[in-house]
This record gives sequence, structure tokens and C-alpha cells, in this order.
Amino acid sequence: MNKAVDMFETLLGLLGGLALFLFGMNLMSERLQKVAGEKMRNILGLMTKNPVFGVLAGALVTAVLQSSSATTVMTIGFVSAGLMGLPQAISIILGANIGTTMTAQIIAFKISDYIFLFIFLGFIMSFVGRRERIKDIGLTIFAFGVLFLGIDTMGAAMKPLAASPVFTEMISQVAGIPILGVAVGTLMTLVVQSSSATIAVLQNFASQPGPDGTSSIIGLAGAIPILLGDNIGTTITALLASIGQSRSAKRVALSHCIFNISGALLFVWFVPAFAQFVQMISPTGPEVEVISRQIANAHTCFNVAMTLIWLPFIPLMVKAVMTILPDERRGKRKEGLSLREPAYLDRNMIAQPAAAMQMTVQEILRLAHASSDVLGRLVEAVSASDAAQLAQVEAQASDAHALSKRITSYQSEMFSMGVLTEEQAGLAARLMRVQNEVTRIDALAGSAAGNLKGSHYTKTARKGLHDSLDIVREMLSRSVTALENGDAQVVEYARHMYETVFNIGIDLRKDHVRRVAQGECDPELTEQYNNILLTVDRMGDACVNIAEAARAIDFGYFIVVDDEQAPSEDEGERDDERDVPTADAPKADAAPQNA
Repeated sequence: MNKAVDMFETLLGLLGGLALFLFGMNLMSERLQKVAGEKMRNILGLMTKNPVFGVLAGALVTAVLQSSSATTVMTIGFVSAGLMGLPQAISIILGANIGTTMTAQIIAFKISDYIFLFIFLGFIMSFVGRRERIKDIGLTIFAFGVLFLGIDTMGAAMKPLAASPVFTEMISQVAGIPILGVAVGTLMTLVVQSSSATIAVLQNFASQPGPDGTSSIIGLAGAIPILLGDNIGTTITALLASIGQSRSAKRVALSHCIFNISGALLFVWFVPAFAQFVQMISPTGPEVEVISRQIANAHTCFNVAMTLIWLPFIPLMVKAVMTILPDERRGKRKEGLSLREPAYLDRNMIAQPAAAMQMTVQEILRLAHASSDVLGRLVEAVSASDAAQLAQVEAQASDAHALSKRITSYQSEMFSMGVLTEEQAGLAARLMRVQNEVTRIDALAGSAAGNLKGSHYTKTARKGLHDSLDIVREMLSRSVTALENGDAQVVEYARHMYETVFNIGIDLRKDHVRRVAQGECDPELTEQYNNILLTVDRMGDACVNIAEAARAIDFGYFIVVDDEQAPSEDEGERDDERDVPTADAPKADAAPQNA
């Protein structure tokens, strides 16, 4: 009876300690992402010029965020947004595998005497801090303490196991058969869904003394196969998590799987030699005192060695991944993808704001370039007096409005989840402002096309409309480009050209009055013609608003790797209460008229 009670208490201790560890790890990673996530995202974007920089970026970001999952998700977001190719993504994943070994290195430190100090300080900072950043730092420190409290709890629960002859015999069987150890490690990670947790458990368990009181109950040679299995288990977890996600997510998960499984299959044949090498580079002393550090070093050496092996063969891994998961679409967009359908937004990424914001930027940029195409078609339609092209402008404007609603819905979901930092929330609000201006231009273009249908304007009137619309089209094109490259000079250009459009509108109204007086134009078209000129004026005003956004651009969001995918924009703060003419604007009569 007592043995059953003891086993139950041991099991509760292990599960409780594991729960504390996972809670602390997840909370620490979440808060670190809020504190440093934006800076880490910038590092990922800027340090991918070659595979070596990609590895360094992945290792640094993962070491800081204490989450290879966060790094992987940001990388997937970059790939899905067309800002990063698969080779760069794979180099970052290689680095992330190195960075994640920092967790085991930290666990190897003996800080049991300071656990409650970390918990207390973190609680006080999060409880009394007024600023969001201070609260996040406090919760990070608190989570760090809880993480180590979980480790100590697991360690205390494992002590009775080390004294059990039955359990000791089972462990000796695992330690003597490397393949069995790999299977145990894989199964552990699949159950716990965290390689960091299972490696922490392994470090704690290996630190328990055997019968002689100084040797580890399992030894380094017995721990290494389990460690290799932990690495395999985490790749299967990633593969399962990628089900239902984008093809980019599946490819990144598959490359991670190839990396770790190939490493485990290679190292399992050299466990004794690898153990001797790790012991040689690790601190000396009684085995139970140093084995936690030895396991951490083995984890680091394994990932560094496999990174060095795979680094020259990244093109080979890309080819293998592309063969297993071939393209479903060319470039980044499906053939014939309607403007109504988002090309970049991925709802699986909403919980990761850095990646989701990147995708939102790219989708808004796509909307802006489509708006420039709409204006170009409108210019051609006015010049040729082509009713079919005017109808296409109306259809494109409707599609753009539908896409804008999808973008707004995506951002609203991010807001509702409460995952955005103050900086990200501010950027999201500014992006919505720019999106509104772009959508406004589309609605105005559709309204102008509707007013122009069924009316025959004089050559002079069409020439004036063509010239003013062409100026607005160029303003929009230049403004969007400024959002990509941060060209603040475009603001003065846009304002100057807006004045030109305004003055052209005045001259066109004067000319129209003169033609009406001379009987050359139908006076009943005066209101319609005036509304079209007002619409052009409002388009120019919207272009100025977009141009002004370039002055507050965050360059970190506009990193271009794929030349086919242009980047996006950032801010527009002008408060404009003007209405967008839609169905209320006067339409042309069914019968052709002249103006």
C-alpha cells in the first residue's frame, strides 16, 4: 500500500513539476516575444543575405525568445508573404535548432537558491508596473522562476525512482540499447509536445545518483540516444502542427524534420565516441554534478555539427522539400487568383503578430498596386471612350472593396486576440488608415466609371479628364513606391501635383461652362461632369494622404527578397472627413448624351 502511495506521489510530483515547467516556458516565451519580438523580426529580415547570416539570425532570435516555434512561425510568415525564399528560411531553421539548445544550457545552471527571488521580483514588477513593457519584463522574470521551480519539483519527485531496483533495471536496458533510447525520447516528446521539457526531464533524471552515489543513474552514453529521440519527436510535432496550414508551413516543417532525423540516424552509430568527446569538452567532477551540463553540451554539439554538415547542402534540402511538396501555384499567387481573394493572409498565423502583421502589409500593398492598375484602365477608357473598359473598372473596384473587407476582418481578429504590443497596435491602426485611402480611391474610380458610361464627351472634355486622371495615377504609383522605400520627398511632389489637378479641374469647369454657353455641350450633363471632376480631386487628396504615410514608414516591414513581390506601406495620420461617392453619385441616362 505504501509503495502504491509513494508511486502516486512521485507521479503527481513529476506531472506537477512538468506543468510548472511548461507554464513557465510558455509564459516566458510569450512575454519575450512581446518585449523583443519586433527587434527579432527585423534581425530575421535583415540577416538573410546568405545562409551563414541566416543561421546566425535564427540562432540569435531563438536564443533570445527561448522559442524555436516562434522563430519558425515568423519565418513561415516571411515565406508566405513572399519576402523570403525557402533557402533563406531553411538557413534560419538550422540556426533555430542551435538557438533552442540555450534552454538546456540555462537549465544546467544550479540556481535553486534563487528561484523564489526571481518569482518575487517578477511578481512585484508585473503587479506594480504601469507601463506595458515593465509588466512584460516582470512576467518574463516571474516565468523564469516558475520554470526552475518546475525543474526542482521534478528533480525532487525523481529521487525515489533512483532507489528503485526495478526502475534501475529498466533504465539499464534502455541505456544499453541506443535504438530503444531513441524510441523512448521520441515517445516522450510526442506525449509532452515539447522537446525543451523532455530534455529538462532528462537532465534532471540523469542527475540522480546510482547505487554508488556518484555515478549517474543512466550515464551520458545512455542519455544521448534519448536526446536524439527528443530531437526526432519535436519534428513530428512540427509536422502535425503544419497540417491544414499553408504549403510554406509544410515545407519549413519538413525541412526541420529532415534535419533532425538525418542527424539522429547519423549520431546513433557513434554514441560512445560522441559521449567521450562531450565529456572531454565539459567540466570535470562527480558525474551526477556535471551530467546536466554534459547533456546540454551534447545537445548543442549535435545541432552545431548537423548545421555545419547541412549548410553547404541547403540547395539539396530545398530540392528534396520541393520534390516532396511541389508547387501548387506559380510565384506566390495562384494562376487567375481573383483580387477578391487574399494572396498572403493566413489565419493560422494570427496568434503570431509579427508574422501576421507582415502578411497584412503585403496584402495592403497588393491592394494598392491593384488600385494603380484600376486607375490606369480608367485613363485608357476615358481616352478611348470605351464602355467595356469602364465596366471592367467598376468590376475591379468592387473586387478591391471585397479584398479590403477581408483585410479588415483579418486585422480585427488580431485585435480581438489581444496579442499585439502597443507598437504593433499603432502600426495596425496606421495600416488600416492607408488601406482606407486606397479603398477610397477604388470606390472613387468605380463611381467615375459609372458616371462616364452612356455619355459621349467632346474631345476637349475627354482630353482634360484623361490628363487629370493620368496625373492622379502617377501620384498613386509614386506614393506606393515611397511607402516601399521611405522616400519622404514624394510628399512635396504629391502636394504639388494635387494643386495641379485642382487647377486643371477649375479650368475644365470653365471650359465646360463656355461650351454650354456656345451650345456645344448638353447643359443637363453639368452636374454629372462636375461630380466626375470632384471625384478626381478626391482621388488626388487620397494620394497625398498615402504619400504622407511614407514619412513614418517602418523599414523592417518592407524587406524585399523576391523581386516579383513588392513591399508595402505604413502610416497615414491625416484626419479626413470627406465622403466617398458611391451609388449616390448621379449616373448617366440610358440614352447617349454629349458634354
